[in-house]
Amino acid sequence: MAKRDMIDDVVDVVHPMPGRRGDDGGEAANTGRQDVEVQRRVFEESMRVAEEKADGCYDPLLSEIGRARVQMREAEQRLRLLVAYGREFVSPRPYQLKDLAAAAGYSVSGTRSAYFGDEISEVAARVGRPSRSRRSLASISDSARA
Repeated sequence: MAKRDMIDDVVDVVHPMPGRRGDDGGEAANTGRQDVEVQRRVFEESMRVAEEKADGCYDPLLSEIGRARVQMREAEQRLRLLVAYGREFVSPRPYQLKDLAAAAGYSVSGTRSAYFGDEISEVAARVGRPSRSRRSLASISDSARA
């Protein structure tokens, strides 16, 4: 039996094999297991290459924790953008704060302060239109000019 190392353990933690269901798991279960096996192989190979290139200065656990932290920050940013979209871009009415809070795992007040102008601007650029508040401000200023 081959000796296990930390990379093997990190692979097991990050990409666990789905539980074996026996023969009744069906083709979808087998495909799912095959997909995980591919993910595990690719992940392990990338860590082995990083270890080799680092010439003894590579810690697979700390490296993966850092990668998970980056992914968490990216997910938090995506969540803020989605909340901003729900409040500032959905017409004719925005999503209620309580509904967005429940979906995001925030409090209502946390949802209200979850995003700022930067997120609104980024969503506007991504969807190609201004926020509801900017549209209503533009229509008010247009009607005031008339």
